Amino acid sequence: MIAAAICLTIALYGAIRAVLEKRTLLKLPFVNVMNFGIAGLIVFILPHPLTLVAAVAYFVGSTLEANAIASAYARRKPE
Repeated sequence: MIAAAICLTIALYGAIRAVLEKRTLLKLPFVNVMNFGIAGLIVFILPHPLTLVAAVAYFVGSTLEANAIASAYARRKPE
């Protein structure tokens, strides 16, 4: 239960920092931190062998999403 609380704390920290950060490029690392915490929380909360597969799928999908956002943001033309 302590490990789940730690993962929840990490996820909340990432979410709060992502909301409070004004610059988009600085938000992305905090979104990834939040995704790490949520993936860990999924594993600790749900007691089933397939939970690990669900957590890995969530983590890989969210990482690909964050990378797609970052690359699209980097390719945009400066104003």
